[in-house]
Amino acid sequence: MKLIVGLGNPGREYAGTRHNAGFEWVDRLSQMLHAPLKAEVRFHGLCAQIRQNDIDVWLLEPQTFMNRSGQAVAALCQFYKILPDEIIVVHDELDLQPGVAKLKKGGGLGGHNGLKDIAARLGTQDFWRLRIGIGHPGDRNAVVGYVLHPPQKEEAPLIDEAIQKSLEVWPLIAQGACEAAMLKLHTKA
Repeated sequence: MKLIVGLGNPGREYAGTRHNAGFEWVDRLSQMLHAPLKAEVRFHGLCAQIRQNDIDVWLLEPQTFMNRSGQAVAALCQFYKILPDEIIVVHDELDLQPGVAKLKKGGGLGGHNGLKDIAARLGTQDFWRLRIGIGHPGDRNAVVGYVLHPPQKEEAPLIDEAIQKSLEVWPLIAQGACEAAMLKLHTKA
């Protein structure tokens, strides 16, 4: 993997919301790797570059708002010649319950505006996704308000647990062993 993208919305008003689960994941990874994120105007986001297994890996948090996340991803990919199958996008997932994290390659976009914009800008849906479960409000008309608010107090520790558990497979992801990471992440203890 050469690019790890955490999706979210910039600004204090969105910090801690369900939609910012991807930002939270990348924040924790950057702390774990002692690689602070810094503003990179040319890539429309906060970035850090690390070296893992003799490969340069970029961490990216687009600062373009969710529905324009692809602008940041495409800019960095074009500059560094990163291919779609070398990207993992970490994002909130309505179709998974809080406490669940799943890794997959390709597939549908599930109505996620960040994924839609990335797929449109890359010209493919064939990139890896690390999906952090946030649950569904039950009414599709309530989704926007739901994702833009913090989780309820009983959901927050479950989402936190899913983020932490998925960070544990980082060494496998860093080695390019995404199938092994998927197996470990999806196997119940």
